[in-house]
Amino acid sequence: MKSLVMMILLGLVTTAHAAQVYEWVDEKGVKQYTQQPPPPHIKNVQQKRLTTSVVETRGPSYSMQQAMKNFPVTLYITDCGDPCKSARAHLARRGIPFTEKNPQKPEETDHFRKLTGGGMEVPLLLIGEQRTLKGYLEAEWDAAFDQAGYPSTAGPGAKRAATAPGAGK
Repeated sequence: MKSLVMMILLGLVTTAHAAQVYEWVDEKGVKQYTQQPPPPHIKNVQQKRLTTSVVETRGPSYSMQQAMKNFPVTLYITDCGDPCKSARAHLARRGIPFTEKNPQKPEETDHFRKLTGGGMEVPLLLIGEQRTLKGYLEAEWDAAFDQAGYPSTAGPGAKRAATAPGAGK
């Protein structure tokens, strides 16, 4: 246990020490970078603190961004019971952002009827402009999402995208 604590402390000290760098020019005019201070006769020494490199991990992954751009998801849904609840839950489980529309609203009805050939069956899923899935079948939805490049599970901290105001009501 003592050796573990010692190794952790040594790692912290080494990390803190490595963050300080000295920049100076030697007698031959060569720029030097060292972790130790230069010899005392060297003038014009600059101390630099190195910060850690940060990779942005908030927000959607690159593959998710590409899928969202190329194949945006729209879910036409009403209060249809278990199939509609399962459809929403499926999108949430996979962390897929989507726009929710209610085909019973007058401004959505005509477009919805064109998509379905006149029917009013919900849920209806659009993945991009190429893929329309009627009803909810988990395996069929998963295959379509996989083909579009959506991840199979929600990433850490994934949030469901906001839906249109009043959607689904």
